[in-house]
Amino acid sequence: MSLTSTIALPVTGLTESGITCHQVHYQLTPEELTAQAVQRQEGELNDSGALCINTGEFTGRSPQDKFIVKDIITEDTVNWNQFNIPIGEKYFHQLKAKMLDYLNANDEIWVRDCYACATPAFRLGIRVITESPAASLFAHNMFLRPAEEELEYFKAEWQVIQAPGFKADPAVDGTRQHNFAIISFVHKTILIGGTGYTGEIKKGVFTILNYLLPQFKDILSMHCSANMGKSGDVALFFGLSGTGKTTLSADPSRRLIGDDEHGWNKNHIFNFEGGCYAKCIDLSAEKEPAIFRAIRSGALVENVGFYEGTQEIDFSNRAITENTRVSYPIHYIPGSVEPSIGGVPANVFFLTCDAYGVLPPISRLNEAQAMYQFISGYTARVAGTETGVTAPKATFSACFGAPFLPLHPAAYAEMLGRKMKAHNVNVWLVNTGWTGGPYGTGNRMSLTHTRALITAALNGTLQKGNWEKDPVFNMDIPQSCAGVPQEILNPRSAWADKVAYDEAAAQLAKLFNENFSKYADRVPAEILIEAPLAV
Repeated sequence: MSLTSTIALPVTGLTESGITCHQVHYQLTPEELTAQAVQRQEGELNDSGALCINTGEFTGRSPQDKFIVKDIITEDTVNWNQFNIPIGEKYFHQLKAKMLDYLNANDEIWVRDCYACATPAFRLGIRVITESPAASLFAHNMFLRPAEEELEYFKAEWQVIQAPGFKADPAVDGTRQHNFAIISFVHKTILIGGTGYTGEIKKGVFTILNYLLPQFKDILSMHCSANMGKSGDVALFFGLSGTGKTTLSADPSRRLIGDDEHGWNKNHIFNFEGGCYAKCIDLSAEKEPAIFRAIRSGALVENVGFYEGTQEIDFSNRAITENTRVSYPIHYIPGSVEPSIGGVPANVFFLTCDAYGVLPPISRLNEAQAMYQFISGYTARVAGTETGVTAPKATFSACFGAPFLPLHPAAYAEMLGRKMKAHNVNVWLVNTGWTGGPYGTGNRMSLTHTRALITAALNGTLQKGNWEKDPVFNMDIPQSCAGVPQEILNPRSAWADKVAYDEAAAQLAKLFNENFSKYADRVPAEILIEAPLAV
């Protein structure tokens, strides 16, 4: 085995892991990885120097093909459902052996050692083994990067093996189709095959943290972004992909802690990652300047198109997917917090992309309402984030992250409830979806208006105004906010057809009640009474 490395340190443990490939590229720099990807014709540079690739058949996650090995550790602890799909241990061993044979037969592979969790006491060492330099660049961007002196003593507690070119045989490998993502907690390994969508790597690591931290470290793991004000006040933004976590947390007046995954300890919150994975469909320098400027040398852009005859990205191009993405190190965002750690949150925002156009652009929640909305996790699956989703579709994703939660949602909800109560946190529900009508009729919420409402909530001016009750959902709605048209604050007022609004609100209330029925036996009465009124 020969080694190319930016640093003069050996890669320990590779042979023990079954890696015997002749050429191993270890811990290469972004510049080296980008050059290799271009040389191998895996991607091309845009006019700002970012590497642009096509992830192939899959341009989003495939939740139906994500498995957890059912074994002595997970059998009675994992909440087995449509997201946590069991697979036998024999299939894990079988697929791992096949993947290693596949990788070892390649001319070269890429290995990167990295960390998850910004708080040193909870840091998890991860080794990512890939068959392409672009995927190694993704791991460099998204995870925490060890200093050179740390690598000599680096311990990889978990490993991720990613091989898009390897395809499973469902007839013998226990999978649904040729692509798969499999987690083994016994063997501390994530296998990803048959798909080049890099998001499977980051969400695989997120899933293991969602299992380990709440159970063994008493840390609430959260699918949220976080930022910090000039006075040190911290805000969290919960939401599924496409609801605005990355966009709204990249606020030029505040410092970014992280855009997607965090833990909440007794007295602080911390980022799991070392980078951002932003959607860039319809991206512009005017609307999202920080993200726009992050697309430069070292960034990895996925599934975009160019203006004809140029290397300038056409961010409106949906020819490949709606789910165009860019990954970049968090320090590409000016003023980001280093290390990515903040104090106890003062404000928590639940972001929902309401495809019905029924919910207010912002509403204030009491403690019980906050727990009801957190457990419900109402939003819309946005086009492109998952395979097969071509338009927003109403869905309920418990804790705003059900596809990544191995434990029962009640475990996370109970932890959040205790923390919100102990620290008297302000909680807000923000609709980044539609207003004036449902998807196809109404308009998408203005980012400018959403930012103005969040700013008013953060600086306290929104609390000082007058409020009214939503008659169906019983939440407090502000009657005014500087920079926001008064007619959109109450969603019914924004609809030309009031009868149509009432019907849509009744339909959404029914969906809320039907969804929450499966949690009724695990939550107290004060939360149950916050259900929307059945009309």
